Amino acid sequence: MEHEVFVPVPAERLREVLDDPARVARAVPGLQQDAGAEPVAGRLKIRVGSHSVTYRGAVRVSRRDGDAYAVEGEAEESRGSGSVKLSLRIALRAAEDGCTVVYDGTASADGRIKDLPADAVESAVTRLLDRFAEHLAAAATGANDEAPTPPPPAPSGQGTGTEAEEKAPADPGLTEEPPAIPERPSVFGADVPPSSLGPEAGEDQEDEEDIAEAAHARRTMIGRSAEEVDHAPPRGRYAPVPAPQTVTPPAPLRWAAPAAALAVASAIVAVRALRRRR
Repeated sequence: MEHEVFVPVPAERLREVLDDPARVARAVPGLQQDAGAEPVAGRLKIRVGSHSVTYRGAVRVSRRDGDAYAVEGEAEESRGSGSVKLSLRIALRAAEDGCTVVYDGTASADGRIKDLPADAVESAVTRLLDRFAEHLAAAATGANDEAPTPPPPAPSGQGTGTEAEEKAPADPGLTEEPPAIPERPSVFGADVPPSSLGPEAGEDQEDEEDIAEAAHARRTMIGRSAEEVDHAPPRGRYAPVPAPQTVTPPAPLRWAAPAAALAVASAIVAVRALRRRR
């Protein structure tokens, strides 16, 4: 595997970042560091085409002869039995307006990534190396940006020309407040006069009945449960109209018809018995 990336940062600044394992860990794109582990150790998710593989492992960066760095790493799949081993050499080559990061090394892997297309795996690794170089350049640029030093505070009782101008009294004519403009009365705040047409007696009576019904409803709902209140029948004008009751005859009238029928039957029997005797 060979790859080169140009970054607009001098090689000296990149060496300062590569010499610090903590800054190298922050430059690895997508690395989730493990608490209490080595600086460059944790989980890393690599997206290959429409698939993604998550590895857990560690990487060691050491400086070799000259301007080269050796990278040795091992990792295993978080959800599988696959593993990967990496042996990489990073060299910094000076260039105009920056430097070139040269990658040269080998890697062996098995598991899920071995079943994926080779061109997709190569594209994913190239993208990872490009982003790593960009993050190194960003870390180097941010680390060397010097913050502007604030000016020393002026001794007490003295100030700069700007402070003196701010503390100097302004023109009295400009500091005086303008005369207050009287507010116009708003029609919305005026009281509404009572209507010339007095309320009708029927409306007053209905209002009094509504108030009485509301008070009675509050008194009856106090001390009841929510279920009793929900199932309680409505009162007042909203109470259901009872169904008309059927008129039942009094008890003496109910026995009059059977008694009359019995009397008629008895008379008929008596008449027939007299006729037979004759």
